[in-house]
Amino acid sequence: MDREPPGASGPWDRAGRVTRQDRRLLAGYLLRSAIVAALLTALYYVAPLDGGFGLRDIALLALGLAVFGLLVVRQVTAITRAEHPRLRALQAVATAVPLYLLLFSTTYYLYAKALPQSFSEPLSRTDALYFTMTVFATVGFGDIVPLTGDARALTTGQMAGNLIVVGVVAKALFGAAEAGMRRRRAALPPPEAHPPGDGDP
Repeated sequence: MDREPPGASGPWDRAGRVTRQDRRLLAGYLLRSAIVAALLTALYYVAPLDGGFGLRDIALLALGLAVFGLLVVRQVTAITRAEHPRLRALQAVATAVPLYLLLFSTTYYLYAKALPQSFSEPLSRTDALYFTMTVFATVGFGDIVPLTGDARALTTGQMAGNLIVVGVVAKALFGAAEAGMRRRRAALPPPEAHPPGDGDP
């Protein structure tokens, strides 16, 4: 089985060639990321979200965001020590972003169910996820609009969180990947000196 050569800076060798083992490794990371995202989304659709909306739900959103932050901090440490830091960072982003989006989607869904007048139309779970994605992607189609002050405050909170996720969290994760790559390169043995030959002075 082909092994990643010493000094390779990711799933590719020094010459930029992708081996069969590299493809399997990359596919494994992508598959795990897709499975986690699919499980989180399935949980969102089957979770019993039939209660009203109150301080408990706001506290749960805050708790979920705090857990999200702790997971990111833990991932930063794990990435710097990983055997494949860049792939580990990619997997962390592919797991963390769906979790973040589904936290807000759940909150919008519960809020719209308890106070239907808060948005321009009733929100199903899919509608809430769609609205969350449009706010995250800054698309703003305008088909679903927060109408009340509280709904707008909640949406503004997501916008602020989006800036943190994109500007700080992603930078921290990929910065950790680069730190991990530097650590790997520093741990490599120095190249062997060219042995003196007949033509050397």
